[in-house]
Amino acid sequence: MNRVFVCSCFGVTEEQVRSHADAGACTPRQIASVCKAGTDCGGCVRRIQALLGRGACPRRQLADQGRPPLATELPEAA
Repeated sequence: MNRVFVCSCFGVTEEQVRSHADAGACTPRQIASVCKAGTDCGGCVRRIQALLGRGACPRRQLADQGRPPLATELPEAA
């Protein structure tokens, strides 16, 4: 298996970044919050931006409504 690393500081691959983007991470900051990529030397931030592209974000509607795009719905406490 050929792994292409985006973030060598934390060993994050392109596949992982794409997976997080598919799950709703729309910005490099959101990617960083789920896997730390881009938070050490910062050398990978532009590559992360390129992978995210400028297309539609699968969960942009949640962010536009003021709801966190990576949050899951949790039941209320009893």
